[in-house]
Order: sequence, then C-alpha cells, then structure tokens
Amino acid sequence: MSEATFSHFDLKLIEPSFDSTITDLIIELDYLRKMQLGGSTHPKVFFQLKHIFQTLESIGSARIEGNNTTIAEYIETKISDRKNVSESIKEIQNIERAMAFVEQNIMAYPINRAFISEMHKMIVGDLLPPPNGEGDTTPGEYRQVNLDISKSLHKPPEWLSVHDYMQELLDFVNKEDSPKYDLLKTAIAHHRFVWIHPFQNGNGRTVRLFTYAMLVKAGFNVNVGRIINPTAVFCSNRNDYYNFLSDADNGTESGMISWIEYVLKGLKEEIEKIDKLSDYIFLRKEILLPSINLSLEKKYITDLEAKILKRAVEKQVIAASDIKDIFPGKADSEISRQIRKLIERKMLIQEKEGARKYVLRFDNSYIFRSIIKLLGDKGFLPMKDDE
Repeated sequence: MSEATFSHFDLKLIEPSFDSTITDLIIELDYLRKMQLGGSTHPKVFFQLKHIFQTLESIGSARIEGNNTTIAEYIETKISDRKNVSESIKEIQNIERAMAFVEQNIMAYPINRAFISEMHKMIVGDLLPPPNGEGDTTPGEYRQVNLDISKSLHKPPEWLSVHDYMQELLDFVNKEDSPKYDLLKTAIAHHRFVWIHPFQNGNGRTVRLFTYAMLVKAGFNVNVGRIINPTAVFCSNRNDYYNFLSDADNGTESGMISWIEYVLKGLKEEIEKIDKLSDYIFLRKEILLPSINLSLEKKYITDLEAKILKRAVEKQVIAASDIKDIFPGKADSEISRQIRKLIERKMLIQEKEGARKYVLRFDNSYIFRSIIKLLGDKGFLPMKDDE
C-alpha cells in the first residue's frame, strides 16, 4: 500500500443535477420524512421493537470496528442482566447508553462541541485505551497527537488543525439551509467527521451516533412511530462502507457523489423495510406468532404460557376476562396469579401503570431470543452472526 497522505479540500454542499439519482433519493426520503405513520401496532409493542433495533444498532457499530461479539452473546447478557462483563460487551453497552442520550437530548440542544464531546465520553467511558481496549486516554477531548488510519490512504489533518476543521464542520451542520439539503448535509458531514478523525480513538462509533443525531434532528423522528437504523447502512457490508469513504477522501465531486448515493440509498431501503413493522397484521403474522411457536419449541416457555401469549398477540391488549376460556373451571384469582407470573417473567407488561390490561412483553425475556431469530429470518437485522 502507498504511504498515506493528507490532502485538504473545502467543505461544501454538492448541488446534484435535477435528473440525478441523488435528487430522486432526496425526494423519496423527504416523502418518508413527512409521512405520518398511522401504523396499527400498539405503542407499547412498537417501542419494544425500537429498543431491540437500538441494541442491534449498537452491536453493528461496534462490529464495524472489529468487535466480534455476536448478537446471540449480547442478547444473553441482556436477558441474564449480567454485571461483570467483558470489555467488548461494555463497548456495546456504552453505545446503547449514548444512543439513549442522543434521543433524550437532541431536540433540545444543538449539535455542538459540547454535545459531541458528551457522546464521545459515553462511548469510550470505562474502557481500556488501545492497544488493550477501545477507550481513549482523553475522553471528550480533541486529539493532541497526529494519527494514521489503519488500511487507509488518507492521513487525517495535523492535530493543531483539528479544532478549526471541527468548528467548520459544526458551522456547516448548524447553518440554516433549505430542508432539501438536510440529507445531503448528513452524508457529507459523516464523511468529513471521519476525514478529520477528531479523537484519538472511538471516531467511528462517535460519527455513527453523530449521523443518528442529525437524522432525528432533521425530522426522522422515532417519537412519531419510526425506527431509524442508520448503522445498518454501514455494517451490512463493511468493505463497501470503507471503500465509499475512501473514494470521497480527496474531495472530488465524483467521489463525494458516490458516497452520498451510497448513504441515501441505504437509508431509504432501511427505512422502508423497518416501517413495515408498524403494520400490526404483518408483525403479528410474520414475527410475533412464529416467535411464540419457536419459544415453545425450544422450551423457553410452557404450553400454558404460549396460549396466553398468543391471545395477547391476537388482541394486542388483554384483560383477565380474555383468557378465561384457557382456564376452564378456575377461579378468577388463579387467572390473576398466572398473569402476575407472566409479568414477573417479563412476558407481559401493564398497558398503563395501575391498569388491569396487559400487552405482550418481549424486549427482555425468554421470547427475546426468538424475536431476534425471526427478525433475522425476515431480513430485518443489519448483520448476521456468521458474518
């Protein structure tokens, strides 16, 4: 490989031609952004799915950087609620916490240096620095050393220039442009962040959260019933991700256009795919009922539990009276006891606090494994364990 070199180019918006693929993608994505999801999936069920995809997003982001933890291994730590975990598990947990931080704060605060520093601190927190781990000796602080990027012909700018380059990037991100430029800016900003490599370590994990924050800020809002999984664009094929980034490193228009097309096309495909889960008829038939059957087959749950859970899936919300026929001749107190058992085993959850109506719970229970398996079988996972 040739020696890596630094090559400056100006940060600017690309103006795609009207008949370009990028323009078509922007129009289609803008339609998806404005589309109010009138999905039939109960919010309690939908937001459990959202949390599952946040977990997958976090695993995917770590896997891009070489973390070999499988989906199955990480799911087991969540189910068992294990406290003493490996560095690689901690790394994924950090990304999950940072994603939650972004969601809770992004609409109230600007994407500025303080926001990015906080994300970075959370991502590398309590991790050993290289070469023994994926932490950073100066969490949240821009690097004060020069870096090389492994297997890249691009050399990031000298550390003395990092502050100015990052300020330029943040000004670019926060400039009041027409909304038609939001997605262009998101793709360009992702590349520029990696190009600058502002931190000693954790740049890849931080830039993918930075991209997530920009998308939510731009109106792809999880709170209106949409699941966003941008890391799926990057981790479904790591080689493509790095190759397209590399093509854009010299700032040529053709390289930047290829990179933008790659990002926007992947984002559109992911949003359209995952939006299907807001249709409860699809979710019930393709994911939830097969998951209960699989859990029963694997003996994660009993036959009685499966009957109750299937009723919860069919009706979405159940009360004790809805499962009376499953307990012929049994007193109401026995039915209530069975419901309490399922709540304790994290298979049912109250629809509202204090209410005697219940919804299927699967985000932290024995059914979790089966849900992940079915999501994988139906093509919803950003990566597979055998990759």
